[in-house]
Amino acid sequence: MAAKAPILKVPATADLWALAPLDLKATPLGTLAQTAIDLRNLLLQHRRAVLGSVLAVTTGFGVAAFAVAPLAPDAAALPRRLVTELVQPEPVEPQLEALAAHAIDLYRTEQTRAGDTPDALFKRLGVADSYAAAFLRSDPVARRLLDGRAGRIVQVRTREDGSLLELIGRMPAQRAEQIGTHFTRISVVRDLQDRLTASEASAELAAQLRLASGTIHSSLFAASDEARIPDAIAIQVAEIFAVDIDMHRELRRGDTFALVYEALTADGEPIGWNQGTGRVLAAEFVNAGRTHQAVWYRGADGRGAYFDLAGASKKRAFLTSPMEFSRVSSGFAMRFHPIAKTWRRHLGVDYAAPTGTPVRVVGDGTVDFAGWQNGYGNVVEVRHNNQRATLYAHLSRIDVKKGQRLEQGDRIGAVGSTGWSTGPHLHFEFRVNGQHQDPLRVAKASETMTLPPSAKPEFDALARAMQTQLDVADTLAGASGRTE
Repeated sequence: MAAKAPILKVPATADLWALAPLDLKATPLGTLAQTAIDLRNLLLQHRRAVLGSVLAVTTGFGVAAFAVAPLAPDAAALPRRLVTELVQPEPVEPQLEALAAHAIDLYRTEQTRAGDTPDALFKRLGVADSYAAAFLRSDPVARRLLDGRAGRIVQVRTREDGSLLELIGRMPAQRAEQIGTHFTRISVVRDLQDRLTASEASAELAAQLRLASGTIHSSLFAASDEARIPDAIAIQVAEIFAVDIDMHRELRRGDTFALVYEALTADGEPIGWNQGTGRVLAAEFVNAGRTHQAVWYRGADGRGAYFDLAGASKKRAFLTSPMEFSRVSSGFAMRFHPIAKTWRRHLGVDYAAPTGTPVRVVGDGTVDFAGWQNGYGNVVEVRHNNQRATLYAHLSRIDVKKGQRLEQGDRIGAVGSTGWSTGPHLHFEFRVNGQHQDPLRVAKASETMTLPPSAKPEFDALARAMQTQLDVADTLAGASGRTE
């Protein structure tokens, strides 16, 4: 057997520490040794108390561990029970009686029509109130609702018996400086004494963003009507892409368009008069497989124009047409003269339009002549830069004077049939250095605006946002089943 290691008996601590050299006692090691010896002496002297304290502490830890141990069984192993309870509904009769006792106000909205009377309007609105109809005929404020043009919004609140409680009418602004930005609100209210009172106020129009799209089957206006797009917006689209697309001759069946535009509202209601449309903010037109795009951008100087998504301007020095939208009845080509009865070269473009249709100048310039010229009838001639001039003939009215400075789009007169004319139309000529030119070709080749470099980052962000909106408009049209 292997010998056991001898047991070393340590003498009293005090004796060992007393024998330690003085230089060891003075070192940090000596201080640590002294501390260990003191702890050992404490343990030897109070052995029973120290062991009790250690036992109590360890027991406490054991209890804590036991307390957080999971005691609940697995929920998946618990038995399941289906509880069915019969719900007894309340009797129907008391509910019907309570509903019958509750007063119900009815709301209806209509637009005024040409020749409307209070009785005719009230009949469409479901109002049966002879006192209110007489009030609309006699009150100077209330009767203005039916004076003037049609298309005004009328909203009524009535009792169940058809008697009028409140009428709100919205119509174009009465003051010239507020036209296009505000509307007039006329209110007729029945008070607690059963009397009607009328009041008038001016309020600001609000713009709502709208998305629309359509497919060409016959014409732009037919497609816009099908897509419920206002005519004023369709005219803007024709203007925006006039240089890119001849809306009379170059449209193809299956061409598509998508729009982002503003619709003006009065108290949240879309308005039906001519001020009811705002501006086209973005447009995309796919013509014969080629995509044309435009975004409205207003610069730091406050002036705005349309640009394509790359920042190239859609606006040129000359408009393609002296009217917003009309039909070309005779182009820049040979034709059989309707009065001379001979074939002659037609040195201008004729636009068929009703008498009184506004005529605008196609570019910046100065009035060179405004008056009567034999076969041309009432004529306006405008001198532009770079030896270019335009002529507008057969006008029913002239709205400018010789020497007057004009900006592109200014009104100069109205369509008529003066001079040698067989019907209302505008004869339009474009001359360069005295030589007649095709106006459409000149407009397409004229100068464009450029975007300043400082505006490019802001424009690019706007173009990306508008492209997203156009994509959504086109997707909505596809989802509604647009067919080509």
